[in-house]
Amino acid sequence: MWLYLAALVGLYYLLRWYRERQVVSNLRDKYVFITGCDSGFGNLLARQLDLRGLRVLAACLTEKGAEQLRDQTSDRLETVILDVTKTESISAATQWVKERVGDRGLWGLVNNAGIFHPLCCTEWLKIESYVDVFKVNLIGLIEVTLSMLPLVRKAQGRIVNVSSILGRVAFFGGVYCSSKYGVEAFSDILRRELQHFGVKISVIEPGYFRTGMSDLQSSLGRIKQAWEEVPTHIKEAYGQKFFDAHYNGVKQGLLRCSTNLNLVTDCMEHALISLHPRTRYSAGWDSQFFFIPLSYLPTSLADYILTRSWPKPAQAV
Repeated sequence: MWLYLAALVGLYYLLRWYRERQVVSNLRDKYVFITGCDSGFGNLLARQLDLRGLRVLAACLTEKGAEQLRDQTSDRLETVILDVTKTESISAATQWVKERVGDRGLWGLVNNAGIFHPLCCTEWLKIESYVDVFKVNLIGLIEVTLSMLPLVRKAQGRIVNVSSILGRVAFFGGVYCSSKYGVEAFSDILRRELQHFGVKISVIEPGYFRTGMSDLQSSLGRIKQAWEEVPTHIKEAYGQKFFDAHYNGVKQGLLRCSTNLNLVTDCMEHALISLHPRTRYSAGWDSQFFFIPLSYLPTSLADYILTRSWPKPAQAV
């Protein structure tokens, strides 16, 4: 019996491997619009797809980032300045894309732009931090998608939304996790609503990677600043020892972040060019072999595994 079961499982993965190797035709005629291309995943993906021969439309937040990207790529790649928190900027970028794709429509939309708040406890953050993160990670993603959607629908193309493994398992960073849970929900709804239009939606769920968003010195500096600005009664509740332990824990975690960003951009590329893209891509060994299995455990057991090494606050009961 076990032999038959193993054979069926093997056959399933063999068939999936074969289906996923099939690539869409005429890649050189397809346009892909990517947000957040100044650095990190977006920058690498833009260069990767450019080498592949696709027509990349790269959105950067700054002119400096756009200029550096153009210097590293072919003449096919074009850049535009985009702030996903501003409606007028999104509208202008959409018109810019429309002028380039014409009647062909937009084959791929990659919502990659994102920010991270200080890596600290939820109670230490000001409400402004919550608003800023949601504006970029969720509201901005939704507005860009809705603005570009008619162009994607015309091409019967792809939408690739960059979430996080923290959109599956809320481990730390309450507002960031919340924004990424929103991305997961929005993507699921969009996938079901657009299935009859031939549009495919994929979600990328990276684990821990070293990008500008997880820069060691910047991240540690923001934690210190957040702690310094916390009201006295909150500092007394947690205590300096708790902060020191939390600070060192974050530092060690950031040092262990993977530097192989291709693990993420390869998933993005597959979602754009495969004839049969996956609904979700778990990028990184920590994502695939720790967090995904953890997400299927009973909540009480997952809570124990995730928090057993956490320090105790000064006023813990």
